[in-house]
Amino acid sequence: MDTIIGFLNTIFWGYVLIYGLLAVGLYFTVRLGFPQIVHFSEMFRVLSRGGSKDAAGISPFQALMVSLASRVGTGNLAGVAVALYLGGPGATFWMWIVAFVGMATAYAESALAQLYKIRNEDGQYRGGPAFYIARGLNAPWAATIFSACLILSFGLVFNAVQANSIADAVQGAFGVPKLAVGVAVALLSGVVIFGGIRQIARVAEIVVPFMAAAYLLTAVYVLIANASAVPGVLWTIISSAFGFQEAAGGITGGIAAAMLNGVKRGLFSNEAGMGSAPNIAAVATPVPHHPSSQGFVQSLGVFIDTILICTATSVMILLSGTLEPGSGVTGTQLTQAAMSTHIGSAGTYFIAIAIFFFAFTSIIGNYSYAENALTYLGGNRLGLMIMRCATLAMVVWGAYESITTVFDAADASMGLMATINLVAILLLSGTVAKLTKDYFEQRKAGAVPVFHAADYPELQGKIDGEIWSRD
Repeated sequence: MDTIIGFLNTIFWGYVLIYGLLAVGLYFTVRLGFPQIVHFSEMFRVLSRGGSKDAAGISPFQALMVSLASRVGTGNLAGVAVALYLGGPGATFWMWIVAFVGMATAYAESALAQLYKIRNEDGQYRGGPAFYIARGLNAPWAATIFSACLILSFGLVFNAVQANSIADAVQGAFGVPKLAVGVAVALLSGVVIFGGIRQIARVAEIVVPFMAAAYLLTAVYVLIANASAVPGVLWTIISSAFGFQEAAGGITGGIAAAMLNGVKRGLFSNEAGMGSAPNIAAVATPVPHHPSSQGFVQSLGVFIDTILICTATSVMILLSGTLEPGSGVTGTQLTQAAMSTHIGSAGTYFIAIAIFFFAFTSIIGNYSYAENALTYLGGNRLGLMIMRCATLAMVVWGAYESITTVFDAADASMGLMATINLVAILLLSGTVAKLTKDYFEQRKAGAVPVFHAADYPELQGKIDGEIWSRD
């Protein structure tokens, strides 16, 4: 079994997804006219319009915060450190490139999730890749595989990974037993997830801005305190990325190590194209009432996750001088060492607290995706109860156990899920292009963009006409 799982991960993560995610991101970037540059301001405009009175959905801001809750996890702290250790400072540049093209992919998949969303038995909006795969491509079999993979990876195993990171950090900094940490995190998570997606959204819109702002403000302090060294660090990032300066570490060294590790870290962190964030994008009531508006909101999420938060971690490590190839100091240990250089012994505690918030919000964000997938599979209230209990059990188990085979199986599951999603959004790219053109033609005419189903006769019978009947 280990051999089969290892082979699948090599195929998915060594070839298909590394190149596939980049290629799809580049395709949408070009086909949509570089939206992440030309329409960057639109990402903020759609958020500034506030929420809607539609009780069936959450607000665009809440949807962004839940997606950031999932995206911004321990990988933004420990994962970036590993990328720098293996790929050198140049890995940071390739993280930026991945985020740039990923913003276009995130826009496409989230706009599609909005378009094909439905109402569940309680009248609440639900949707995501499973729904546009089944309805848009008439491939329910692929949607079923996608949903099962998402529940296994995001709903269960990845939450065990996040709990393990919290337990390690809290035990290391404060000496609390791992099992006790796991039970506490499970109880705290249970209070949130048993309230459903709306409760998750309410918590996320408070906790996520706080944790992101606190981390970024700390990074700003470090930048100001080391202002004279910042230009040198930026030059190191650029020169290492293009081989002007030998990249630190890595088996192959140089530009290859920088590119590979930067690309992997960027893809794993911002999740663009993997089919995860669209699950919460579909739950939002878009403002303006057009699928494209929620696409822009989730595109901004990629920017915040990678361009801001991952970069903050990278620059703080590089400014600290603690990155030493071959030293064995990497991951959370390297990030803590860097923070201790900048703010003294408080650095270790700061990172432990940051890991707690980043990982805890990832648990509740990941669960929200799984709940959407269960809706597609026809899950009822009993099914939801079972999945919620299973999620909390995985949190407790993951806090004190680390079974590599299980985690590797989740990686393979996510690899299959992402591959299905990439094929789907490529096949539906014509619809994405039409949505985008429609949105900006209305904007150019001075109107607030509104989706009119009558303008899309090819979608008749595939989308919920009642949801999109607003004029």
